Amino acid sequence: MSGRTLIGLVASVVLLGAAPSAQAGSEIEDALDAGAIRLSAEEISKRVTGKTLTFVSAKTGDSFLVYYGADNETAGRKIGSEGMLTGFHAVTDRDQICLGWQGRDLPRLRCMDVLLIDGKMHKFKADGSRSGHISETADGNTT
Repeated sequence: MSGRTLIGLVASVVLLGAAPSAQAGSEIEDALDAGAIRLSAEEISKRVTGKTLTFVSAKTGDSFLVYYGADNETAGRKIGSEGMLTGFHAVTDRDQICLGWQGRDLPRLRCMDVLLIDGKMHKFKADGSRSGHISETADGNTT
C-alpha cells in the first residue's frame, strides 16, 4: 500500500469517526436532554411481555392494539379494523425492542429505543425520530 493511499485511508477513518451520530439533534436526543429515561431490556420486557399495548403513531395519529406474548409472538391490528397481523418480537441486549410482521417485514426487524416520558413509553426509530407512544396497557391478549 502506498503512503498516499494509507494517508487517504487514515483521513477517511478520522472523518468518519468525527461525523455526528444519526441521532444527534434528533427527537430522541431532545427527549433525553429534557429528562426522558431510556428503558433497559429488563424494564422493556417487564412492561410489554404478556400485555396488549395501545400504540399511537406519531406520523398518522392512528391507534393500534399490539400484543407481546411470552413466547415472542406478536399480534396487532389498527383500532377500528378487523385485519389482524401476526409476527414476532424480541428485546435486545442493546435495550431495544424489535418487531417483525408476517408477510410484511420478514425477515426484517424494526428495532426501536424505548424512553419513558411523563410516565408513558415512547418508541424511537434508528434515525432518532419518534415512532409513537403507548397510551394504554392491558394484561393478556385483548387484540
